[in-house]
Amino acid sequence: MRLTTKGRFAVTAILDLALNESDKPVTLAEICKRQSISLSYLEQLFSRMRREGIVKSTRGPGGGYHIAKSFDEITVKSIIIAVDEEIDATQCNGKENCHEGKRCITHDLWEAINHKILDFLESLTLANLVEAQNIENKPIQMPKPFREAESEAMEIKIAVEPSQNQRENAIFFLNDKLNRTRN
Repeated sequence: MRLTTKGRFAVTAILDLALNESDKPVTLAEICKRQSISLSYLEQLFSRMRREGIVKSTRGPGGGYHIAKSFDEITVKSIIIAVDEEIDATQCNGKENCHEGKRCITHDLWEAINHKILDFLESLTLANLVEAQNIENKPIQMPKPFREAESEAMEIKIAVEPSQNQRENAIFFLNDKLNRTRN
């Protein structure tokens, strides 16, 4: 699974807008200059994000963009989805035809990872990103459920590592653990 430049640039551009907006709108040319993202690419991204209600535009001289909602209402997931970025770790895009037209033996693992990634991106808001930027050298703090899941993942790794013969069982064990933390 890979996040393409479309999703990364969209999040970067929105964060730049949030950090630099004031009473007057921020132009895409300013974001382009600060972030080294092509102006035509930013125009495409912002057009999609405007349609999704993430940003609002002001036309004419002195025009540009503002964030359309509260920073707490905008999640990283909503930004990425607004620009038509797909986040899917499965090889088959969820169609269950990944191994010779049938479901592969690791499908449940990749599907569980998809859910965890999407849940994580949903839990991170633009407010979290802005806060992390405003405090020098502060990493983005993972929300509490993900810090707990991280420690459980370490337990899982230790539990499944010793036995090579039980790889398939370990995948299902991991999937069960991930599903329990989701519920």
